[in-house]
Amino acid sequence: MSDTDKPTLNKAPQMYVHYCEEDECMEWGGFGFSPSKAVPSRWWCWEHFPHKTNEQEKALMEKLNATDKVLKQ
Repeated sequence: MSDTDKPTLNKAPQMYVHYCEEDECMEWGGFGFSPSKAVPSRWWCWEHFPHKTNEQEKALMEKLNATDKVLKQ
């Protein structure tokens, strides 16, 4: 399918705003999870996301540490 085959938009796409499921956390909930289509998705920020792996957490910490080193220069 090419871009020319798509119908034109008649209205602007809807933006869904999800905030973290944790109480009192007002961070953007960019990480959603649902065990099935019948269950509504729940959304969390990365800090509270319960389904992340240790490898993902380690990669994020390495990236943040590298950013801190660049900013301190």
